[in-house]
Amino acid sequence: MSNPIVQQFFDEPTNTFSYVVRDPESQSCAILDSVLDFDYAAGRTDVRSADQIIEYVRSNDLTVEWILETHVHADHLSAAPYLHEMLGGKTGIGAHICDVQEIFGKAFNAGTEFERDGSQFDRLFREEDTFNIGGLEGRVLHTPGHTPACLTYVVGDAAFVGDTLFMPDYGTARCDFPGGDARTLFQSIQKVLALPPETRIFLCHDYKAPGRDEYAFMTTVAEQRASNVHVHEGVSEEDFVKMRTERDATLDMPRLILPSVQVNMRAGHMPPAEDNGQVYLKVPINLF
Repeated sequence: MSNPIVQQFFDEPTNTFSYVVRDPESQSCAILDSVLDFDYAAGRTDVRSADQIIEYVRSNDLTVEWILETHVHADHLSAAPYLHEMLGGKTGIGAHICDVQEIFGKAFNAGTEFERDGSQFDRLFREEDTFNIGGLEGRVLHTPGHTPACLTYVVGDAAFVGDTLFMPDYGTARCDFPGGDARTLFQSIQKVLALPPETRIFLCHDYKAPGRDEYAFMTTVAEQRASNVHVHEGVSEEDFVKMRTERDATLDMPRLILPSVQVNMRAGHMPPAEDNGQVYLKVPINLF
């Protein structure tokens, strides 16, 4: 069985890792969890981060088959539409995006023009669905808890877990966003930790735990089982739920959650322009 070649890209302002996942036997690849640069104070977007991915793809003469999201991100805007325009490829996310669209469509009063059926994406993945990157077969695990639509993509010996897990010294995802649930997250993590111990786990974020100087993007199932500070072997579901619930109560909302969710629930597209031709993002007052 072939294993993928994985190239990471890091956006330090949002602590986000994006990936190009390559089939070693062909020129086919997939892009995961891309970033659209966003200056919140100015309301201005930029494509610097996405252009780094485009340069890598083109310089290696790769063919993009998929542009994938592990979930509806609350900490950065997706660059999927721009990458799709420049490189092609089909967009994909978990089928439970419909739940997220229903929750946040109401929160942002998106109106009847906002479809809540996931139709903004080319493919909605469910548990155990498969897809191909050239000769590589990818398998989908539904791993909710952080959000209802979270997926883990397993490609060969690599698992792309989104926000579900962080480096072992940092722990696990928060569960206090609408639709999140700590007990569900614990159960989802057990799916990931049931993968072979040598499985490489690629993370969507790193925040450098105290005492660690360098950012990190990869760990293994064995390392997570042995030493994840929140969910190593021996931690019970009840203990995890208590810890996670108490910890989440102390956390501030992510800086970019309001613009991110409005854009990402639309597959990276901005809301429609208003009658003056200008696009706006909303800030709900005292809602969250």
